[in-house]
This record gives sequence, structure tokens and C-alpha cells, in this order.
Amino acid sequence: MRFRILGPTRVLHADGREIPVGGPRLRTLLALLVLDAGRVVPAERLIDGLYGDRPPRGAANALQSQVSRLRQALSGAHDPVEFHTAGYRLAVDPDDVDAYRFERLAGVGRRALADGDWSRAATVLREALELWRGDALADVPGASAQAARLDELRLAAVEDRVEADLALGAYAGLAGELRELVVAHPLRERSRGQLLRVLAALGRPAEALTEFEDARRVLAEQLGVDPSAELAAIHLAVLRGEHGRPVRESAGAALPSQLTTFVGREVELGRVRRLLGERRLVTLTGPGGAGKTRLAIEVAGDVDGEVRFVELAGLADGADVPQAVLSALGLRDAGLRAPAEPGRTAVDRLVEALAERPLLLVLDNCEHVVVDAARLAARLLSACPALRVLATSREPLGLAGEALCPLSGLTVPPLGAHGRDADDSPAVRLFAQRAADVVPDFTVTPANVEVVLRICRTLDGLPLAIELAAARLRALPVAEVAAHLDDRLLAMGGRAAAPRHRTLRAVVEWSWDLLDEAERLLARRLTVFAGGATLEAAGQVSGLPAAVFVEALTGLVDKSFVELADGRYRMLETVRAFCAERLHEAGEADHLRRAHTAYFLEFAWTASDHLRHAEQLRWLRRLDAERDNLHAALRRATAAGDAPEAAGLVAALSFYWWLRGMRGEGARLAADVLDLLGSEAPPGLREEFFLCVYNAALAGAGRLPAVGTQQFVIRQLDRPPRQPFLLYLSGISTGPPPGGAGYIDELMRELRRLVGPDEWLDALGTMGKGSALMWSDEWDQARTTLTTALGGFRGAGDRWGTMITLGALGELAAWQGDPEAAGSHMDQAMGLAEELGSVVDRADMLRTRGEIRLRAGDLAAARDDFAAALLLAQRSGAPEFVAAARLGLAQVARLRGELADARRLCEEALAGGLTGWYVGEATREEIIRTLEQIAELARNAPPSADGA
Repeated sequence: MRFRILGPTRVLHADGREIPVGGPRLRTLLALLVLDAGRVVPAERLIDGLYGDRPPRGAANALQSQVSRLRQALSGAHDPVEFHTAGYRLAVDPDDVDAYRFERLAGVGRRALADGDWSRAATVLREALELWRGDALADVPGASAQAARLDELRLAAVEDRVEADLALGAYAGLAGELRELVVAHPLRERSRGQLLRVLAALGRPAEALTEFEDARRVLAEQLGVDPSAELAAIHLAVLRGEHGRPVRESAGAALPSQLTTFVGREVELGRVRRLLGERRLVTLTGPGGAGKTRLAIEVAGDVDGEVRFVELAGLADGADVPQAVLSALGLRDAGLRAPAEPGRTAVDRLVEALAERPLLLVLDNCEHVVVDAARLAARLLSACPALRVLATSREPLGLAGEALCPLSGLTVPPLGAHGRDADDSPAVRLFAQRAADVVPDFTVTPANVEVVLRICRTLDGLPLAIELAAARLRALPVAEVAAHLDDRLLAMGGRAAAPRHRTLRAVVEWSWDLLDEAERLLARRLTVFAGGATLEAAGQVSGLPAAVFVEALTGLVDKSFVELADGRYRMLETVRAFCAERLHEAGEADHLRRAHTAYFLEFAWTASDHLRHAEQLRWLRRLDAERDNLHAALRRATAAGDAPEAAGLVAALSFYWWLRGMRGEGARLAADVLDLLGSEAPPGLREEFFLCVYNAALAGAGRLPAVGTQQFVIRQLDRPPRQPFLLYLSGISTGPPPGGAGYIDELMRELRRLVGPDEWLDALGTMGKGSALMWSDEWDQARTTLTTALGGFRGAGDRWGTMITLGALGELAAWQGDPEAAGSHMDQAMGLAEELGSVVDRADMLRTRGEIRLRAGDLAAARDDFAAALLLAQRSGAPEFVAAARLGLAQVARLRGELADARRLCEEALAGGLTGWYVGEATREEIIRTLEQIAELARNAPPSADGA
């Protein structure tokens, strides 16, 4: 079936025949379900949508009756309306809903437009707009917010399609269409600008100039503002006779520590705190520089319970939103074993991890990925009842139940108010505090209060603008600061539809003009970094002489262009975006990208070498701090087609990704590089090629070599492997070697010939040989071999290798009937897992220790270990570990005679993720055997007192 809500609500068969739905109330019910297609809609929301503020007595029964009628109406095809305990769900593919399909196509078209693919953009956007058959949600009078959001998306798609037509030179009919659009929406400056360009291109410049004058008049009369800088630039181009092709558009943890005091916002603080107590989704909206992020941090800092902060500003693609949340939650991919379950997405893992976890999730800077952020928030909120979301965005997420808290500037006394009122003004207090940071003896006095008030009013009370202006006091008296603001802001007249944003940009422009040449050069070059930079990185990548660099960087910090926190230099996002424009204008973007990639490629290889030794933890922290830069360098190299650099970064980061449980993100990055490399290893990149293959394949995103090809891979290398972790990845990817311990001996001889003496590599090979001997039941030789491997890893200082070897020794000791030695090995392994910060590895070690204690007959201790493992596995969103822990609990319950609980736990284990390489067929068979044992015990048990 196809569902249409972009116009009157309709349902169509696949062949186009309409399915009669019924009267207005049934169409309203259907539209409400369609709005959340594929998700459960709470009954309360449906009742509100159907009956408003006056629901009938027995509203739940009335709703059930309406749902029954709707099911009957749709029964000619199949019944897609499902009942759930929390409400109802329309079980359809979202792409069968015209609104969802429209949003997807509009996004594809906009990205094609941004990439300069004008023809594709025009085609896709036309397809999207053809889905509209009238006003959105015409049958749902209470859905004005959703309808308004869809209407805004439709207008934006029309403007995008016009932009593509303009780029293609397809002017025919555009003038009339744009005139109608301008009449209907006279304040949309983008449409005005497009009309000016079309008229000029058609040889009608006089009409274009008349349209601009009309736009100026309407904006002044209705908003009291002048045309935006963009519209004014088009007007100037028409005057000059320039109307060429348009410029391509660009698509638009814990709480961060704050270096300054929080000023004002008492009312907003109270409102947001109250809303978070009443609602599960609260969004702070407002222009750039209004202080949305800072307010969110202050609110979240006072929340009782767990909080995680997710910074989205650096994401280039909305598809990366789920992975950003995973990283902020510290979730690792399942630690030591095999590929993830095919088809299991990052969103699925988030749902599993947060299903019963009380948490406040702060999603910061959603505006450029708002569609994907909204979809993720909707999915998580519907599936995770203990979750709350606090978002910041320049526009609402547009979800039902969303509570908005709009922010503008801080309060300033109105014109004509007495200077004594300044003490009560948050804007003035902020200016005074920030001014005192650069001029310690600065205070607001009767002599300067009017000047300070004028500065704060001119800047509309915007916190970031005030802070930038206050920083100027280091070089200028306060009266001169006010005078320069007058010269650069009020006389510019550039305060259009988003006046505060325009004011903020003007302050940044003015601050930029006060920089010297070296400071400007460094400021634009620092924008190549993602997530800030260390002093060393900034100095090397910028390429400035040391003395010039230090002086320029000091000046940028003094002038609030750059912040220094925890040894890293960062730019505020608004400042960074402005300076990035200057980098492109200077023609330095590609050169700086290459310098950035070269620096972080060398850094990644240096760090990788240290990860196998005693300084492992320190280098893990350094890699964590540079993760955004490393991944940005990898993505940029891939996009630019720089195969050696991109493949080299994958190779260098492979062990880090494994230690930090980032197999999913690493697989996506490696798969992109693999597409660049092709199906065969390029000359000189054999090692890098195979590491791309293994990283991609471990999460189901690539193709693996055939089983038994590890030695073949090693022999294909044209130089010693720089990343010895290649041996481990190839081993676990292809399973136990067909030749057992002898095969590993042969492989290690081949490696030693290539590499020479290497303590870590010898320990890894010895550990693999010991594991092979274990599974061959050669237990004494296995223990000796594993003990040798343990000494090798400890000698190298690698906690990870020591941990997995101790785990193997613990299992072996349990098999040999030595529970005391087994427990000692496992306790040590768990200590190392905690030291490495690996929640998944802790869960796996607890599960293993539980099995050891179960074998020894200590049911109470085994149950405690399995229960703790289950909690950690649920927290990390790893269903295979959840299932294994439930199996352990089932075995404890069976031995205790608690057969009903044992059966339930086994069934939950089978249903909860026992698929894929890690669990394996042997574990599935073990569960089935446990169920058979339970059934046998139940048959032979004497009847209970109640006859059961």
C-alpha cells in the first residue's frame, strides 16, 4: 500500500487503485499513524489528535473502536495496524509514505546541489515535489506544527530545484513561478534573489531592480530590517551586469568543562529544568551565538543521574549521527571475537544499550543534520522509556511531544532606562565579567555605563558577540569599542531576516580586521583541524616559522579567536566557519588538507607502535584526543582519491580501533577506502590493502579472503608488515587454522624471516599456538605455551595481550579442575579490562569466570558473575554477550531446580542475539541441550503441592 498525507489523506494499492478510508475522524487517525510510520504511537497522543481537549468518556474504548474501523477499511490488502501495549503502530515501510519519501528525496537533491551535480539535483527534486497533492496533513487540524515543518521543507525544495535549473540555464517559466512564490512568501529572500537573477539573465535588469526595491520596502515595513548581504550582493551584481552561474552551496561523554562563569538565563534555566521534569524531549532553539550550548551544559550539569553530551557540529553527514552517539556513550563493538551480526545497525545497538538505562542525552548543534538527528531521537525515545533528550538547534526537531525553549539575546535595559538599571542586566554583567578577564581593573561605572549599555544593545545581547566585543578592551578603550561597533554594524545595514546572526557575523568580521597578517594567516589555517589541535600539531600543519607561530597564536588567544583548554587550541564554531571561508578564498585549502593528513598519518603510525608496549594507556588517551582529526584526515584523503594516505591511516589505526571497540566505525571508513583501492592490492600497498579488507569484513562491510589464507597474505607482502596486528585480524577473521599448532609455527617462521626479532609479535603467535593446543585437548602443552605468551606480553608491556592470554589460561585451568588458579587468572584479566576501560571485555571476563565457578559448583558466585555480565552487556548494547550471560544464568537456575526460570532464560537467550560468528553453532547447541535437560528434569520431577 501507498500512503499519502501531502494533501488529503489517501491510501492506494500498488497498482494505483484507491482504498476508501472513511470519514474525517478515520482519516485523522490514519494520518496520525502515518506520521510515525513504523513506530509505536502512544494511545494518549492518538486520543489527543482525535478529540483534542475534550475526549469522550471512555476515550480508550473510543480509540479502540476507531482503530477497529480503520483495520476493516484497510483489510482489502493486509492489516498494517498493529496493537502494542503502549499504543498502535502502522507497520509499513516509511518509503511507502509520501512525506518520508519526499524528505529523503529532498535531502538527496540538496546534497547533489551542494556537490555541483545540477542535473541530478533538478531531477530528484522534481520527483520529490511531484509527491505533493495539496496542503500537508489537510485532514489533521491539530498537526499544525508538523504541517508547517513539511511546508517549509517544500519551499526549500522548490528553491533548491530553481537553483539547479538556474545552474543548468533552464530559465524558461522560472520568472512566472518565482513571482508567484514571492507573492505568497514575500519575506523569503532566497526566492527574491533567484527572481532577480532570472530576470537579469533574461535581459530584464530593470524589472530585477524594481523587484529589489520592492523587497527592500517589504522587509523594512514588516520587519524593520534591510535586505541581507546575500540579496544585496545579487542586487549589486545586477547593477554591474553580472549574473553568471550561482555559487555552489554548502550543506550547512561527559559534559565539556567550562572556563568561564555562567551569567544570566535564570528564567531559561528554570524553564528548561521544569520541562525536563515534564517532557522527554526539550529543544533549545535560537540563532548562532545565543548561548544554546552553554545553557544546555548548565542544565545538564545539575541533573541527577547519568548525562552524555554529543557534539554534532563536526559531522559532515547526517548518517554519522548514530555513531557519534555511540562514541559519546563509550560503547565498544564486541571485543575479542568475530564479525558483527549482519544487518544490525548502530541505531539497533543504541536501542539495545539504552532500553532500560536512565539517561539524559544532550544532542548539541543539530541544525545541519536535523532530519537524521530527529529520526534518531524519535526512535530512541519510543524504544527507551527511561531516556530523555535535550537538544540544541537553530530549528526545532519537529517531533510530537517536543518542548521548545527559544533563546534570544540576554536582557538589556531598554532605551531611555536609567544607567542604575544596568546592575540588573545579564548582558551588562556578562560584558563586565569578560572585560575584567582581559583588563583586570575594569568595572562598570557611572562614567562608562551608558557606553556599555550601547554596546550591549547594539549587539542585541548576544552572548558570543558580547564576549568578542569585550575582548577588544585589551587594545581599545570602551568608548572606542562602542564607536567601532557603530561604524561597522549600524552603518552597514546588514541586519536582515536573521538580525542577530548577521550582527554576530559582523562582530567576527570586525574582529578579523583587527588581526595582523600573521594572525589572519594562522586563524584561517587552524580551521583545517577537527576537534582542536595541540601546540605541536598547530605549529607543524600551519607551516609558520616558530617565532611567528607562537606570537600569532598568543594574539589569537588574547583576542578570543582561539580558546585554550586542556592543552588544546579550539575555535568557536561560528569563528571557525568564518575563518574557513577565508582559507578557501586564499586558495590554501588543498595544501592545508595535505599537510594535515601528512601530520596525522605520521602521528597514527607513531602511536600504533607505542600501543603494543608499556606506554599503551598514555597513547590511547592521545589517540582519543585526536580521534576527530584522524578520522577527518582519513575521510578527506579518501574523498580526494589519495589512496596511499587513506589506506595508510586505516592500517595505522587498526589496533587502536580494536582496543577502543570501534570496529563499526572503522569498518565504514575502511570500506570507503577499499572502494578507492579496487579489488586488488595496488603496488606498494599490499599490507594496507589487506588491513582495509579485514577491518571492513569484520563488521560485514567487505569481503574476506578464503579460510586458510593467512600465510598466503603474509607471503604477498613486499616488505615487513608495519602493523603486526594484521596477524591477529587475519587469524580471527578466518577462524581456527586448518593445520592447528603446526600451521601457526610455519606462519611465525615466515613472519620472523620478514620482520626479525619482535617480542610482541612472538607473544601473539605463541598465544595463538597455545589456543590451538587447547582446542586440540593438548592441555599440558597448551598451558606451557600460553604461559610463555603471557611472559612475552608482560615483557612488552601490552595489557590487551596479557588480558586475553590470562583469559585463555583461566579457561584452561578450569578445564583441568583447578578452580583456584582459574579464578586468579580471571581476576587479573578483569583488572586489566578495567584498566583499559573496556566494558565489553569486562562482561566477557565476568561471563568466563562465571562458567569457571559454575564448573566448580559455586552456584551463588557463578550467578553473581553472570548477573553482572548481563548488566554490563546490556549497558554496552552487545546482544551476543547478553545472550551468553542469560545462558549462564539459565544453567545456574537449572542446577538449583528453578526450571521455569531456566527455561525462560534459555528462550530469551535464543531470541536475543545468538547468531553470527561469535556465538557459533556450538553455543546454540549448548542452549538446546540445556533446554532438553530442563525438559527431562521436569518430566521426572514429583508433582508440586498445587498439582503443577
